[in-house]
Amino acid sequence: MAIIWSHRENGHLYQVRGAGASLRLYTDGVLHSQFNPRRVVTGSVWDLLWLPLFFRSSPAPGRVLLLGMGAGTAVRQLNTLFDSAQITAVEQDPLHVWVARQHFGVTKKMATVHVGDACEFVARYRGPGFDLIVDDLFTGGGGIPQRATRFSRKWLARLQRCLSPAGIVSVNFADWVELRASAVAQAVGTGQRFGSAFSLQCPAVDNVVAALLPEPVQSADLRSHLGATPALAQQLASGQLRYRARLLRPSAAR
Repeated sequence: MAIIWSHRENGHLYQVRGAGASLRLYTDGVLHSQFNPRRVVTGSVWDLLWLPLFFRSSPAPGRVLLLGMGAGTAVRQLNTLFDSAQITAVEQDPLHVWVARQHFGVTKKMATVHVGDACEFVARYRGPGFDLIVDDLFTGGGGIPQRATRFSRKWLARLQRCLSPAGIVSVNFADWVELRASAVAQAVGTGQRFGSAFSLQCPAVDNVVAALLPEPVQSADLRSHLGATPALAQQLASGQLRYRARLLRPSAAR
Protein backbone atom coordinates (compact mmCIF):
# COMPACT_ATOMS: atom_id res chain seq x y z
CA MET A 1 0.00 0.00 0.00
CA ALA A 2 1.55 3.29 -1.12
CA ILE A 3 1.86 6.30 1.20
CA ILE A 4 0.28 9.24 -0.61
CA TRP A 5 0.65 11.81 2.17
CA SER A 6 2.37 11.78 5.55
CA HIS A 7 2.51 14.47 8.20
CA ARG A 8 3.55 14.82 11.86
CA GLU A 9 1.92 17.41 14.08
CA ASN A 10 1.70 17.77 17.87
CA GLY A 11 3.20 14.33 18.33
CA HIS A 12 0.72 12.58 16.02
CA LEU A 13 1.47 10.83 12.73
CA TYR A 14 -1.10 11.21 9.95
CA GLN A 15 -0.92 9.17 6.76
CA VAL A 16 -3.09 8.74 3.68
CA ARG A 17 -2.38 5.42 2.02
CA GLY A 18 -3.66 4.19 -1.31
CA ALA A 19 -4.21 0.85 -2.97
CA GLY A 20 -5.65 1.20 -6.44
CA ALA A 21 -8.63 3.57 -6.22
CA SER A 22 -9.04 2.98 -2.47
CA LEU A 23 -7.80 5.53 0.07
CA ARG A 24 -7.24 5.08 3.81
CA LEU A 25 -6.53 7.59 6.56
CA TYR A 26 -4.39 6.42 9.48
CA THR A 27 -3.70 8.49 12.59
CA ASP A 28 -1.07 7.01 14.92
CA GLY A 29 -1.64 3.67 13.24
CA VAL A 30 -5.43 3.68 13.76
CA LEU A 31 -7.54 3.41 10.61
CA HIS A 32 -10.08 6.24 10.67
CA SER A 33 -11.44 6.31 7.11
CA GLN A 34 -11.50 4.20 3.96
CA PHE A 35 -13.21 4.95 0.67
CA ASN A 36 -13.20 3.94 -2.97
CA PRO A 37 -15.07 6.47 -5.17
CA ARG A 38 -15.86 3.70 -7.68
CA ARG A 39 -18.29 1.99 -5.30
CA VAL A 40 -20.46 3.10 -2.42
CA VAL A 41 -19.73 0.22 -0.04
CA THR A 42 -16.43 -0.42 1.73
CA GLY A 43 -17.02 -4.01 2.81
CA SER A 44 -16.15 -2.89 6.34
CA VAL A 45 -17.48 -1.09 9.41
CA TRP A 46 -18.40 2.18 7.65
CA ASP A 47 -21.22 0.41 5.80
CA LEU A 48 -22.76 -0.54 9.14
CA LEU A 49 -23.10 3.08 10.27
CA TRP A 50 -25.89 3.87 7.77
CA LEU A 51 -27.20 0.33 7.29
CA PRO A 52 -29.88 0.71 10.04
CA LEU A 53 -31.78 3.08 7.75
CA PHE A 54 -32.62 0.07 5.58
CA PHE A 55 -34.56 -1.69 8.30
CA ARG A 56 -37.22 0.51 6.71
CA SER A 57 -38.44 0.32 3.14
CA SER A 58 -37.43 3.25 0.93
CA PRO A 59 -35.57 5.25 3.60
CA ALA A 60 -35.16 8.95 2.94
CA PRO A 61 -33.47 10.68 5.89
CA GLY A 62 -33.90 14.43 5.74
CA ARG A 63 -31.31 15.31 8.38
CA VAL A 64 -28.25 13.30 9.47
CA LEU A 65 -25.78 14.00 12.27
CA LEU A 66 -22.32 12.38 12.10
CA LEU A 67 -20.32 12.54 15.31
CA GLY A 68 -16.74 11.74 14.39
CA MET A 69 -16.35 12.32 10.66
CA GLY A 70 -12.75 11.19 10.19
CA ALA A 71 -11.94 11.84 6.54
CA GLY A 72 -15.58 11.55 5.53
CA THR A 73 -16.27 7.97 4.46
CA ALA A 74 -19.84 8.07 5.78
CA VAL A 75 -20.37 11.53 4.27
CA ARG A 76 -19.45 10.22 0.82
CA GLN A 77 -21.63 7.12 1.23
CA LEU A 78 -24.68 8.98 2.53
CA ASN A 79 -24.32 11.65 -0.14
CA THR A 80 -24.35 8.96 -2.81
CA LEU A 81 -27.31 7.03 -1.37
CA PHE A 82 -29.39 10.01 -0.19
CA ASP A 83 -28.35 13.06 -2.17
CA SER A 84 -31.11 15.23 -0.69
CA ALA A 85 -30.13 14.55 2.94
CA GLN A 86 -28.77 17.48 4.92
CA ILE A 87 -25.65 16.15 6.63
CA THR A 88 -24.10 17.80 9.67
CA ALA A 89 -20.71 16.40 10.69
CA VAL A 90 -18.64 17.10 13.80
CA GLU A 91 -14.92 16.31 13.82
CA GLN A 92 -12.46 17.33 16.51
CA ASP A 93 -9.27 16.98 14.50
CA PRO A 94 -8.86 19.78 11.92
CA LEU A 95 -6.31 17.71 10.00
CA HIS A 96 -8.91 15.00 9.48
CA VAL A 97 -11.17 17.64 7.97
CA TRP A 98 -8.31 18.85 5.75
CA VAL A 99 -7.72 15.28 4.54
CA ALA A 100 -11.45 14.90 3.89
CA ARG A 101 -11.36 17.98 1.64
CA GLN A 102 -8.03 17.39 -0.09
CA HIS A 103 -7.94 13.61 -0.51
CA PHE A 104 -11.40 12.10 0.08
CA GLY A 105 -13.41 14.52 -2.05
CA VAL A 106 -15.73 15.82 0.69
CA THR A 107 -17.09 19.15 -0.52
CA LYS A 108 -18.90 21.85 1.42
CA LYS A 109 -22.06 21.00 -0.52
CA MET A 110 -22.02 17.42 0.80
CA ALA A 111 -22.01 18.33 4.49
CA THR A 112 -21.86 21.15 6.99
CA VAL A 113 -18.72 20.37 9.01
CA HIS A 114 -18.12 21.66 12.53
CA VAL A 115 -14.56 21.42 13.85
CA GLY A 116 -14.77 20.86 17.59
CA ASP A 117 -15.80 18.57 20.42
CA ALA A 118 -18.82 16.40 19.57
CA CYS A 119 -19.95 16.13 23.20
CA GLU A 120 -20.08 19.91 23.49
CA PHE A 121 -21.93 20.16 20.18
CA VAL A 122 -24.59 17.69 21.35
CA ALA A 123 -24.94 19.40 24.74
CA ARG A 124 -25.49 22.80 23.10
CA TYR A 125 -27.65 21.70 20.20
CA ARG A 126 -31.20 23.09 20.20
CA GLY A 127 -32.16 22.81 16.51
CA PRO A 128 -34.54 20.49 14.65
CA GLY A 129 -34.21 16.77 15.26
CA PHE A 130 -32.09 14.42 13.16
CA ASP A 131 -33.47 11.35 11.40
CA LEU A 132 -30.17 9.51 11.88
CA ILE A 133 -27.46 10.11 14.45
CA VAL A 134 -24.18 8.26 13.91
CA ASP A 135 -21.92 8.07 16.97
CA ASP A 136 -18.49 7.15 15.62
CA LEU A 137 -16.35 8.83 18.27
CA PHE A 138 -13.00 7.05 18.37
CA THR A 139 -9.46 7.62 19.53
CA GLY A 140 -6.49 5.34 20.12
CA GLY A 141 -2.87 4.75 19.26
CA GLY A 142 -0.51 1.98 18.26
CA GLY A 143 -3.15 0.63 15.92
CA ILE A 144 -5.61 -0.03 18.76
CA PRO A 145 -8.89 1.96 18.53
CA GLN A 146 -11.21 2.69 21.43
CA ARG A 147 -14.29 4.80 21.98
CA ALA A 148 -13.58 8.41 22.91
CA THR A 149 -16.88 8.75 24.85
CA ARG A 150 -18.49 6.15 27.09
CA PHE A 151 -21.98 5.27 25.89
CA SER A 152 -23.72 5.94 29.19
CA ARG A 153 -27.37 6.66 29.98
CA LYS A 154 -26.50 10.34 30.25
CA TRP A 155 -24.89 10.37 26.79
CA LEU A 156 -27.82 8.44 25.32
CA ALA A 157 -30.28 10.92 26.81
CA ARG A 158 -28.40 13.78 25.17
CA LEU A 159 -28.47 12.04 21.82
CA GLN A 160 -32.19 11.34 22.16
CA ARG A 161 -32.82 15.05 22.67
CA CYS A 162 -31.28 15.66 19.23
CA LEU A 163 -33.42 13.00 17.49
CA SER A 164 -36.54 13.46 15.41
CA PRO A 165 -39.57 11.47 16.67
CA ALA A 166 -38.77 8.59 14.28
CA GLY A 167 -35.01 9.02 14.53
CA ILE A 168 -32.48 6.17 14.50
CA VAL A 169 -29.23 6.01 16.49
CA SER A 170 -26.20 4.12 15.14
CA VAL A 171 -23.27 3.60 17.53
CA ASN A 172 -19.84 2.19 16.71
CA PHE A 173 -18.10 0.12 19.41
CA ALA A 174 -14.55 -1.22 19.20
CA ASP A 175 -15.71 -4.71 20.24
CA TRP A 176 -18.33 -6.65 22.18
CA VAL A 177 -16.71 -5.72 25.50
CA GLU A 178 -17.42 -2.02 24.87
CA LEU A 179 -20.96 -2.75 23.70
CA ARG A 180 -21.84 -4.91 26.71
CA ALA A 181 -20.52 -2.23 29.07
CA SER A 182 -22.72 0.42 27.42
CA ALA A 183 -26.30 1.56 28.05
CA VAL A 184 -27.58 0.17 24.73
CA ALA A 185 -29.50 -2.82 26.10
CA GLN A 186 -31.13 -0.64 28.77
CA ALA A 187 -32.53 1.71 26.11
CA VAL A 188 -34.87 -0.86 24.55
CA GLY A 189 -38.19 -2.25 25.71
CA THR A 190 -41.37 -1.25 27.50
CA GLY A 191 -41.38 2.40 28.46
CA GLN A 192 -38.18 3.15 26.55
CA ARG A 193 -37.66 5.33 23.47
CA PHE A 194 -36.55 2.43 21.28
CA GLY A 195 -38.59 -0.59 20.24
CA SER A 196 -35.71 -2.64 18.86
CA ALA A 197 -31.93 -2.85 18.87
CA PHE A 198 -29.57 -4.84 16.67
CA SER A 199 -25.86 -5.49 16.57
CA LEU A 200 -24.23 -5.28 13.15
CA GLN A 201 -20.83 -6.76 12.28
CA CYS A 202 -18.64 -7.34 9.22
CA PRO A 203 -16.46 -10.42 8.74
CA ALA A 204 -12.90 -10.15 10.10
CA VAL A 205 -13.68 -6.84 11.91
CA ASP A 206 -13.86 -6.55 15.70
CA ASN A 207 -16.08 -3.45 15.64
CA VAL A 208 -19.73 -3.87 16.54
CA VAL A 209 -22.32 -1.25 15.52
CA ALA A 210 -25.47 -1.00 17.60
CA ALA A 211 -28.63 0.15 15.80
CA LEU A 212 -31.44 1.63 17.90
CA LEU A 213 -34.84 2.09 16.23
CA PRO A 214 -38.11 3.36 17.69
CA GLU A 215 -40.20 0.59 16.10
CA PRO A 216 -39.94 -3.22 16.23
CA VAL A 217 -38.09 -4.54 13.17
CA GLN A 218 -36.57 -7.84 12.04
CA SER A 219 -33.27 -8.74 10.38
CA ALA A 220 -35.24 -10.14 7.43
CA ASP A 221 -36.60 -6.62 6.83
CA LEU A 222 -33.08 -5.31 6.43
CA ARG A 223 -32.03 -7.89 3.84
CA SER A 224 -35.29 -7.53 1.92
CA HIS A 225 -35.03 -3.74 1.71
CA LEU A 226 -31.35 -3.84 0.70
CA GLY A 227 -32.18 -6.32 -2.03
CA ALA A 228 -34.87 -3.97 -3.34
CA THR A 229 -32.47 -0.99 -3.49
CA PRO A 230 -30.83 -0.74 -6.94
CA ALA A 231 -27.69 0.99 -5.64
CA LEU A 232 -27.02 -1.83 -3.17
CA ALA A 233 -28.69 -5.02 -4.45
CA GLN A 234 -25.81 -6.14 -6.68
CA GLN A 235 -23.21 -5.43 -4.01
CA LEU A 236 -25.27 -7.41 -1.51
CA ALA A 237 -25.58 -10.35 -3.91
CA SER A 238 -21.87 -10.32 -4.80
CA GLY A 239 -20.77 -10.24 -1.16
CA GLN A 240 -19.24 -6.77 -1.29
CA LEU A 241 -21.84 -5.55 1.20
CA ARG A 242 -21.20 -7.91 4.09
CA TYR A 243 -22.86 -7.84 7.48
CA ARG A 244 -24.36 -9.97 10.22
CA ALA A 245 -27.36 -8.68 12.18
CA ARG A 246 -28.27 -9.93 15.64
CA LEU A 247 -31.18 -8.86 17.82
CA LEU A 248 -30.07 -7.26 21.09
CA ARG A 249 -32.30 -8.24 23.98
CA PRO A 250 -33.40 -5.65 26.57
CA SER A 251 -31.71 -5.89 29.94
CA ALA A 252 -32.74 -4.85 33.43
CA ALA A 253 -31.51 -1.44 34.49
CA ARG A 254 -28.24 -1.52 36.37
